[in-house]
Amino acid sequence: MTLNLVVIALVTLSRAVELPMARANTRRLLAAGGREVAPGHYPLIVALHASWLLSLWWLAPDRSVNLPLLGLFGLVELGRIWVIQTLGKRWTTRIVVVPGETLVARGPYRWINHPNYAVVVAEIALLPLVFGLWQVALMFTVLNAAALTIRIREENRALGR
Repeated sequence: MTLNLVVIALVTLSRAVELPMARANTRRLLAAGGREVAPGHYPLIVALHASWLLSLWWLAPDRSVNLPLLGLFGLVELGRIWVIQTLGKRWTTRIVVVPGETLVARGPYRWINHPNYAVVVAEIALLPLVFGLWQVALMFTVLNAAALTIRIREENRALGR
């Protein structure tokens, strides 16, 4: 198996592991009195991320790998783990607000309001670049910027920012 396939498979596997965690956390937050905010854009987020991964499965397997960029991507993934670990049972792929809960202000949230989205921006741009697919990086970065504009606006509104 080539390094390309290993990298794409690990990213795909991480998403396959994270989605059930996010669903379980969403159910737990809703059961605790939380409410989902702006669910209408969620299918757009899912389609964007699925298309991004599919494009990599399709285009990247026979491409050369830029090892320094792959190392940088690995650091970004550590950031992803840090965000998920910091939020714990509050981490979800949806916007769920539980009345009375305070905002998380530890870990990466000490320095930035939306560290998860910073990680996602870096991932979507960087992984295609690891394989020299700058057009894929550009296209999905623009699409992701549009989706995150909606997402962050709605999340800030829900959090009273």
